[in-house]
Amino acid sequence: MLYLLLTLFGCLTGITAVLFGFGGGFVVVPLLYRLLSASHGADDPVGQSAMHIAVATSTCVMIVNALIATDKHRRAGNLIRHYLWPLGGFIGVGAVMGAIAAVWVSGEIIRYAFIAYLGVTIIDCLLRRGFLTRNEGVIPRRLGITEISGGGVGIGVIATFLGVGGSVMTVPLLRRCGLSMSQATSMANPLSVPVAMAGTLTYMALAGVSETDLGPWFIGYVDLLAFAVLTVGSLIGIRLATPWIRRIPDRVHAWVYIGLLIVVLLAISIK
Repeated sequence: MLYLLLTLFGCLTGITAVLFGFGGGFVVVPLLYRLLSASHGADDPVGQSAMHIAVATSTCVMIVNALIATDKHRRAGNLIRHYLWPLGGFIGVGAVMGAIAAVWVSGEIIRYAFIAYLGVTIIDCLLRRGFLTRNEGVIPRRLGITEISGGGVGIGVIATFLGVGGSVMTVPLLRRCGLSMSQATSMANPLSVPVAMAGTLTYMALAGVSETDLGPWFIGYVDLLAFAVLTVGSLIGIRLATPWIRRIPDRVHAWVYIGLLIVVLLAISIK
């Protein structure tokens, strides 16, 4: 039953990666946190590290999802190079910093930070002009130097700290540059790759430094069994979602994106 549930949720991560740029964190983090907390006691090392494991495994799953979804969107012609680089490089630098910070902070602090950031993002998307409605005919603007450097590092730090891939920040940012939801969510996938890779490697390395022994199926904080099952499910989800690329109306796409954020906020908030 456990593996069936992981496969189903893995399928959901594949769908959200392709259509909304969510590399897996918004689905994997709440799911694994719940499952690990319920199946291991408070005195068990896995139970004590449930949030760290959920975040670390999430970043690992994101590597696969983001790379495959990026290739799908490249073939569909949705990617625009100057929005990806050098922003992606600065995100990678911030990702290492965020992973280091997360390892030395308690799981509850990470959980509350996750809740707070989701709440602020939802309110911002609803109230600030430019996300729900896109003015047709407006030429998209390029990102400024401050948005690329300071914004990129900030996105990397927060995304890896929370294990969410960065789409919650990159999609609203690119949306306000004048891009369509299809373009903004497409770009979120390649921009999640540096977060996923830097985060995964850092979590693996730092868990060894902190002498955390979680068992034979773990590399650092990464749960290899959960990663394998979630990845199989995600490949199915990506295949199901690919035909829908660029077929969802822009305003509907924006509202569903916000709706997914609200669902995840409720899931991680209920203890």
